Amino acid sequence: MSANAYIDGFNFYFCAVKGTSYKWVNLLTLCNILFPTLRINKIKYFSAKIIALPHDPSAQTRQDTYWRALKTIPNLEIIEGSFVSWPKLLPQWPPAYVNGANNPPNMVQVKRSEEKGSDVNLAAYLVYDNFMKEADESIVISNDSDLTHAIELVTRHLGRPVTVVNPNRTSRVHSDPKHCSLQQDLRRVSTRHIRSINDSVLYKAQLPSIMSDAQGTFTKPTGW
Repeated sequence: MSANAYIDGFNFYFCAVKGTSYKWVNLLTLCNILFPTLRINKIKYFSAKIIALPHDPSAQTRQDTYWRALKTIPNLEIIEGSFVSWPKLLPQWPPAYVNGANNPPNMVQVKRSEEKGSDVNLAAYLVYDNFMKEADESIVISNDSDLTHAIELVTRHLGRPVTVVNPNRTSRVHSDPKHCSLQQDLRRVSTRHIRSINDSVLYKAQLPSIMSDAQGTFTKPTGW
């Protein structure tokens, strides 16, 4: 049996590997460990180029290096969305009432950044590939409930199996547990689901520290 894997890149990063030494993960090895009885036909990785901030100017270089490593996997495709940023006035926290408590709180300007397109791209490819019957089943690694309707189209209306993998690590206490919990809607529409990815799986799925491609040799980013 064959399967296509659809990976929500930022969701996977924030729920599975941020703050760990497992960021240098081989996504094909990860899928093979989680699904040893399936032949992984294609991996589609949905992400966007990040915008480096002054406090972390090398962030984009680290991402570029990881994408370079992913591109050495023959059956993996990176499908890009985009980042947008804009200034926004928000109430200061804790609230400060510079003009008295009966007046609106003090407002501060913040820079909001949002990744756009990856969830829509993942949903579109998932439905299209299943309509075209590219593989026997699908694996979705994400806990984004925005994917509910696309998965339901595939499982209920096209009658094809979809396994949803929650990228959250079991041993991790997340600052926002709801952010990385497997959404009830995804459990409802999937054929089956995996509730978490543990540290042992991530440890076994690491890429070599030194790699090479047509451009030459490169190494895992420091701290990864």
